[in-house]
Amino acid sequence: MRSDDYPATLPGVWRLQRCCVDLPGAAARLDLPGGLNVAALLARNGTVDGQEFLINTDGRVFVEVNAFFASRRMRNRQPSTREKYARGLCVWLGYLDAVGRAWRDVAPEDVDAFKFWRMTDEANPMRVAGSSVGDNIQAINAFYEWAQPRFNVPNPVDRREVATSRRGPVRGEPFAAMPHVVRDHDVKWLDPGGYECWRDVGLRGLDRDGRAMRGWRGRNTQRDCAFADGLYGTGLRVSEWATVLTVELPIEDSSRGYYTCRLASACGKGGRGRRYWMPRSVLADVLSYVESGRAAAVRNARAKGLYDRVSGRLLMVGQDRNRRVRLRADDGSVAEASLDALDDVTRARIFRQTPAGLEPVSLWLNEDGLPRRTTGWEHTFTEANQRLARIGLRSVSATPHMLRHSFALRWFSVGRLIYEQRFAHLGEEELRDFRAQFGDTWYLVKTLLGHADVAVTMTVYLEPFRDLDVSVLIGHAQGAAMSALMVEMFARHPQVISRPMEVGA
Repeated sequence: MRSDDYPATLPGVWRLQRCCVDLPGAAARLDLPGGLNVAALLARNGTVDGQEFLINTDGRVFVEVNAFFASRRMRNRQPSTREKYARGLCVWLGYLDAVGRAWRDVAPEDVDAFKFWRMTDEANPMRVAGSSVGDNIQAINAFYEWAQPRFNVPNPVDRREVATSRRGPVRGEPFAAMPHVVRDHDVKWLDPGGYECWRDVGLRGLDRDGRAMRGWRGRNTQRDCAFADGLYGTGLRVSEWATVLTVELPIEDSSRGYYTCRLASACGKGGRGRRYWMPRSVLADVLSYVESGRAAAVRNARAKGLYDRVSGRLLMVGQDRNRRVRLRADDGSVAEASLDALDDVTRARIFRQTPAGLEPVSLWLNEDGLPRRTTGWEHTFTEANQRLARIGLRSVSATPHMLRHSFALRWFSVGRLIYEQRFAHLGEEELRDFRAQFGDTWYLVKTLLGHADVAVTMTVYLEPFRDLDVSVLIGHAQGAAMSALMVEMFARHPQVISRPMEVGA
């Protein structure tokens, strides 16, 4: 948590940290009472490696608050949800410090005041949009729902009464303080030209004319470009693509344009694993990174003996064709597990022995040779956007999720073309019936994105197509390359980012 997330008047800043279970190292560094069984203490408290905890810069901690992250409710959540809730509670505790309130003694009025401070108060130089406040309120509610029966504290997050109709409850925001957010307008897309511009300038360090920027270092260019191309080419979420292992990569086959891959259930949103499809160009870039940039990071880590000091290391000693692996712990015990059941924390601890020495099985590594956490990629995207802004391309920016939206937009375009060609023999009235359904194309994109509900695909991801007449799309598509087609169709759409040089922006 950055210190600039709070006004400078706060007595301290609440930070998100993660536990690193390194028992021998801890015992050596700390003056622990004789006979204290640290392992038993951690097990009793439910502490696991990588578990979140909050601490103030002045040294304060709230044991009750941190116990929330060891609860079954939180440990069963996806890593991205735990991260979101932890950061939301950081902001909430910082606000309570500023107004002199204790976390145990709060009321709905405090939540309303918090919402005002976050979104509207001119005294707060770091005001945010309603979607961020909505995430904060969800985190606050989750914490107090858990704490209420345990510590006899009230939940300050009031729920809104749900209106009903003859057909049942009317959908709406469940919390009274929840900002009204029109999420469709928060979504943006990149067409192929816009994405290439963002990647080339932001990640490759090129200027508008395709020349290297002065002073560009680019130590991680190969890795970062391969990661971003993977998001744009597969449609995976950043938390999903970041957890892929080298042993899950398909075998390269130059005769194939796409490879069918499997996303582990423990790494998918909602615990749902699924198939996804990787373009050959993405696999080629990833394998080049494995053989070059990644290999160099591994060699450096070996030279420093870094892998020998990893606590809780698991050594992969076997793998079969059914995605089952055998893992040996430091004590020599061997366990068998499915790749589908290994979450991001466990995956980061898995190594394998090669003729050259130990090597992580995680695909994406930091410069020090250790597995890269999902949060590190958010920093990569932020730096790329700042580079574009510095040369005057403020209209071109990206987030990992924007690349997923852009993947959906591209495949909807492809699907519509295939759809029209398939039913070209139908009469005008028959074709109108098919057009009214839009079934084939929407379900194609739903499958590619791994959505459980096609309504999410239709109402959130592909807003540019809502009012687009199919006949207009087909008329533009005749004989046009897909990238040129999308530039022509969406050049004036306020939420689709294209290459500025091409559209005169």
